[in-house]
Amino acid sequence: MQFIVTGYDGKDTGALDRRMAARQAHLAMAGEMSEKGKWLYAAAILNEEGKMAGSVIICEFDSRQALEKDWLEKEPYVLGKVWEKIEISRAQVAPFCARPAKEWERE
Repeated sequence: MQFIVTGYDGKDTGALDRRMAARQAHLAMAGEMSEKGKWLYAAAILNEEGKMAGSVIICEFDSRQALEKDWLEKEPYVLGKVWEKIEISRAQVAPFCARPAKEWERE
């Protein structure tokens, strides 16, 4: 099952500092999730000033429960109280986008 996870950072004065403090651990986890084929795409949401204010991740897990247990319960941006609000929606990535880049390179 594929999902879109949108995490919105807090808007208080310490929000960006919390994000930056957790960022390296978040990126390390992102690398692991990508290698396992769990994260398909990810992007930071930018605010009007061009600063990071949230995240969008398109991912694939067996179920929403697996998404929460295998990722969100360990996510540094959750543990570090970076994301103030999280939205999770079921999704379906277009077939031509869902293939790993290495498959496209062979064609």
